[in-house]
Amino acid sequence: MNQSLIKRVLPFGILVALALSTLFIQVHPNFSDETQYNQADITWILVATALVFIMTPGLAFFYGGMVHRKNVLSTMIKSVVAAGVVGVLWIVVGYSLCFGDSIGGFIGNPLTHLFFKDVSSAKPWSLAPTIPQTLFAFFQLMFAVITPGLVVGAVAERIRFTSYILFTVLFSIFVYAPLAHWTWHPDGFLFQMGALDFAGGTVVHISAGCAALAGALVLKRRKVHLEQKEIPPANIPYVLIGTGLLWFGWFGFNAGSALAANGLAVSAFATTNTAAAAAGLAWMFFDVVRNKKPSVLGFCIGAVVGLVAITPAAGFVSIPHSIFIGVFAALISNLAVHIKSKSRLDDTLDVFPCHGIGGMVGVLMTGIFASKMINPAGNDGLLFGNWSFFFIQLKTLLITVIYSFTVSFIIFKLINLIEPIRVSEEEEELGLDESQHAEKYSQGTLLSHQEFREL
Repeated sequence: MNQSLIKRVLPFGILVALALSTLFIQVHPNFSDETQYNQADITWILVATALVFIMTPGLAFFYGGMVHRKNVLSTMIKSVVAAGVVGVLWIVVGYSLCFGDSIGGFIGNPLTHLFFKDVSSAKPWSLAPTIPQTLFAFFQLMFAVITPGLVVGAVAERIRFTSYILFTVLFSIFVYAPLAHWTWHPDGFLFQMGALDFAGGTVVHISAGCAALAGALVLKRRKVHLEQKEIPPANIPYVLIGTGLLWFGWFGFNAGSALAANGLAVSAFATTNTAAAAAGLAWMFFDVVRNKKPSVLGFCIGAVVGLVAITPAAGFVSIPHSIFIGVFAALISNLAVHIKSKSRLDDTLDVFPCHGIGGMVGVLMTGIFASKMINPAGNDGLLFGNWSFFFIQLKTLLITVIYSFTVSFIIFKLINLIEPIRVSEEEEELGLDESQHAEKYSQGTLLSHQEFREL
């Protein structure tokens, strides 16, 4: 069998093998003791889980609208296909690696819940005692799905689809799972150190941002970037729709991370909306100060940066302080995008300046503005005289950045050894929609009344 045929058959073969192996999995009863659960909490986390899922197609619209029209579909499918790849991987081993029995505080035992063993009949997760563990697991799955999807924006318009699929698998196992275990498992070493990340500033956004930086460096610059050609966004209304879906879904992302229908969820909901609103305005108005026009893209990008920055802090800071967090994060990311535009780095859709740096700002802002008056299970930050907690957040940031960038860089290099990670110059010129998927994006054209009648 030649190498090309093996590459074509292998992904399907692995999926079929996984499907056949499920025939030998023992069935366990569902939720044997319903009385231990709170029905309101179950309802809210079911809704929150669905809200987080809708962020994935939202991200597809957000990214798809900003690339060249010949790469719209290829960009959008890379975000959405993560729901399939990670959705299966999570059941097989992903959940176990993140939340299985801790091995030294670094990773979960992959055998604890291999193929979701015992999850449906297990006791509730220790930090979510009022909902079934299956629901907790699927809520966490949605975070794992969107994280590799964020990386797409940095490597858009030049990465092979098959290479991205392999990246998603390796990133989920070797970057996302360890970080999730360190941060959110009670025995994880960052959790034990006292690090606070309410909904994924480190686990999701810094990890994806640093992976994006690694990917952009390995894949190198696009031809249009080398020639300094300005590429108009394919569809700005798509970006607006994507922003709306992301903002809407982020209420589940942050407020759902309270893991109950309680006052903390309400507080996280409020800080989320406030930071996004403030950041969107800050980005747009700062552009005006720099002698630009107020733009749809500017407000949308700013709002997403605000959502990123408030994510680690949402359940630990006050509502008024979330305005400062949103404004400050938008200004820092805006300047970072400007600096990047003058550099040789080809991060296609500014994933590192927006998600990476936005997440870093959020982690540090948590170290400044966190208050036990908001969340007694949290800590007091620098604003309340607690320098030690601020330094814990700073150490957490540095550990996350170094680990996620280094391992992601190795993953991209490893994939490049297996097959060329980048499409050929001819494929790049033709566009990835056609060269990778044999499909074309068309916005359609307006028909005259006569043309419409002739259809």
